[in-house]
Amino acid sequence: MESTFNIWKRNRELYLEFFENYSLKQLNKTPDGFSNNLIWNIGHVVVVQQSLIYKFSGLEGYTPAELYRQYKPGTKPTGDTSESQVSELKDLLTSLIEKTENDYNDEKFSVFHAHTLSTGFHLASLQDAFNFNNYHEGLHLGFMVNIRKFV
Repeated sequence: MESTFNIWKRNRELYLEFFENYSLKQLNKTPDGFSNNLIWNIGHVVVVQQSLIYKFSGLEGYTPAELYRQYKPGTKPTGDTSESQVSELKDLLTSLIEKTENDYNDEKFSVFHAHTLSTGFHLASLQDAFNFNNYHEGLHLGFMVNIRKFV
């Protein structure tokens, strides 16, 4: 698991760089030909991680329900994300790693409900969920690399 957590941490460090390098206006801009923007991708990976790891383990997780509704799979930006929401997402990018790692080390994930995702990926175990999460975050990082060329 150490390697899995290290990959996840590095992914999140790369996401944090977008906050340093792009203005609020740029984070919110959905370029022509794209269905989302930089900040939506960040919010999306935050809530999906919580769903993959916590929801499928029968646990509550740490993200507010409203945040989940805004960034869950199948959504797209419906308006600009405010500075306070951006701050919340920035905090969650890092704080959720520590919380999840602590919960893992404290053996809070005692159950995992196998699930086949809409993309056809079958998650049979918590390890599968962590692995898919890292894949998913890498995928969205790639989308963001493309979006940033147009903001």
